[in-house]
Amino acid sequence: MSLDLLLEAVLFGILLGCFYAAVSMGLSVSFGLLDVPHVAHPAIMVLGAYCTWLLGHHWGLDPILAGLVLTVPFFLLGMLIYRFYYEAFEKRGSDAGVRGIAFFFGVALIIEVGLILAFGVDQRMVEAPYIGKSLNIGWDIRLPMRTLAVFAVAIAMSVALTLYMSKTFTGRAIKAVAQDEPALRLMGANPVRIKQWAFGIATAVAALGGAMLIIIGPVDPGMDRVYIGRTFAVVVLAGLGSMTGTIAAGLILGISESIILIHPDLGASWAPAVSFLLLLLVLGVRPQGLFGR
Repeated sequence: MSLDLLLEAVLFGILLGCFYAAVSMGLSVSFGLLDVPHVAHPAIMVLGAYCTWLLGHHWGLDPILAGLVLTVPFFLLGMLIYRFYYEAFEKRGSDAGVRGIAFFFGVALIIEVGLILAFGVDQRMVEAPYIGKSLNIGWDIRLPMRTLAVFAVAIAMSVALTLYMSKTFTGRAIKAVAQDEPALRLMGANPVRIKQWAFGIATAVAALGGAMLIIIGPVDPGMDRVYIGRTFAVVVLAGLGSMTGTIAAGLILGISESIILIHPDLGASWAPAVSFLLLLLVLGVRPQGLFGR
């Protein structure tokens, strides 16, 4: 393996890692902070990708702008989903987690079947000025502009969520609600409303992640299965609920996968196994994650 090839793999891995972080941030909020078994997160992300395609196909919106527009209706959708989950499962007892997993698997199945009925099984893709172009940075290395765009959005999302969680009362309440609900009530906050608001944020972020997904490449209704392992691996590796940790964990996964891809004895067939290997190692050595407390 030449040094130039390794350098290119690391640079591409950084961009890929930021993409993984971008599509995992919503799960970091819903699963990491709220302790909700949100296995439907990748399916909602794919739904956001298809909605991004619709806005671009019918109204010519740029995918990033379409993703920002979709955050509002997806925020409301997330609040509705959590309210139903709370009333049907969380409110009724301690086994809400087990039954909640079945509920969110059902949500994911409904989304996938609905997309197949509406759009068929064909892949969809979007167009934008930066899609299909690359940036030459020297040493005969070209970086795709689409991944640079996703890199910028991922950093912006991380900064915005970190500032919101640390600088606002609602953000600090979201971080506290899964740890000590009685104390949060003493502070004058309603834990259920805080969780509902936070789940809305997580779903809105998933919609923006869906826009990033369709920028990276074509999507199909079953693509959520590809990302369920990667997103959970990033969140657990980061330490549940850590926004900056999510970026770092995404970078670790992205660089690891990129190096595996260029390895002469391994290649693309082994790349999907990296996320599960990292997940097993972290759970065995440091269950709280690399950046968890």
